[in-house]
Amino acid sequence: MIIDPLDRPLPGASLHPTLTGDAYTDPEVFRAEQASIFETMWNCVLRADALPSPGHWRTVQVGREEIIVVRSRSAGIRAYYNVCAHRGMRVCTGYEGVSRKLQCGYHAWTYTLEGDLAAAPNLTSMPDVDREDYGLRPVHVREWLGYVWVSLADEPPNFDQEVLGEVRTRFGEVESIDNYGIDRLRVAESKTYDVGANWKLIIENFMECYHCATIHPELTEVIPEFADGLASQRAGGAVHGSGFGQDVAGFTVDGSESGLSELPSIAPDQERRYYAITVKPQVFINTVPDHVIVHRMTPISPERTVVECDWLFAAEVVDRVESGELDVARSVELFHRVNLQDFEACELTQPSMSSKAYKGGGALVPSEHHIGEFHEWWRRTLR
Repeated sequence: MIIDPLDRPLPGASLHPTLTGDAYTDPEVFRAEQASIFETMWNCVLRADALPSPGHWRTVQVGREEIIVVRSRSAGIRAYYNVCAHRGMRVCTGYEGVSRKLQCGYHAWTYTLEGDLAAAPNLTSMPDVDREDYGLRPVHVREWLGYVWVSLADEPPNFDQEVLGEVRTRFGEVESIDNYGIDRLRVAESKTYDVGANWKLIIENFMECYHCATIHPELTEVIPEFADGLASQRAGGAVHGSGFGQDVAGFTVDGSESGLSELPSIAPDQERRYYAITVKPQVFINTVPDHVIVHRMTPISPERTVVECDWLFAAEVVDRVESGELDVARSVELFHRVNLQDFEACELTQPSMSSKAYKGGGALVPSEHHIGEFHEWWRRTLR
């Protein structure tokens, strides 16, 4: 029997195998992920203040479903499948809008912002049409950190265990992230990246810094320890974050002073430090003393992922930016460059996932143990 050298396990006792290449390319695997991960877990879909008053709505993609998120008059923010209960046409055909009611453009079935059927042609002659039974089908909604989170599961996962549990794993306690007052911050800049790579490659990239010295010169100037390839910001079980360089004045593209005050409630051990957390399955939260950066991912296909990134600052900072008194471009530019560098690396990796040379997968070095833990979670979730 001839053994193809490309199928042999990689040598080295310190190396651990990755997922196989087809995990990043197979449409059946992607469908299973959509059903078992994105359509069951909590997904962060938009900033709550993007819906400032009753009637404001926006459509978002969650798994294979399109969801309407709307601010109602009596029940706060609600979310529904974008499917008319009559014949299934999309109720909201745009990306966002403002409406007193939600009306299907096919047969004019009209729904309240609370999701009940309000009107339809000849409805009074159809006594068997119950207004609640034929309302929009709701999905579960939570607000946290100023963002709207939705779950399509009939019985959603416990938010405290699944979402806040990720925070406890990273920070040791939820109160540590509360110090940044993220729910009170405002978006000063938002960018959308259409990335030609599987969503898992993006998560894996975010979890490790073995690549930082290679592709992130600006970031490693600001946070020199990243040049050592270690992304774990824990030492002996204690959370410590990653410190700024000795001569670095701010988390900016050139390390200069940002001109911004620190967020008022951060703790002493959060000063001049960067923290990052992955909230599975699709959120990255990055905190620095004067602002917070939040990434939200939407997998579109096995080889395409849309990433939305918000830069959040104190409300008074955003007011000054909007009035032209203040410029936060240098703060935004640092992580924008990091994003572009990371996403290019992911896009250059994606084609190799279908190569014979990667059929059996690759290897993880010890500093990439976070990725190994992510792979184990992925296997368990997909069974």
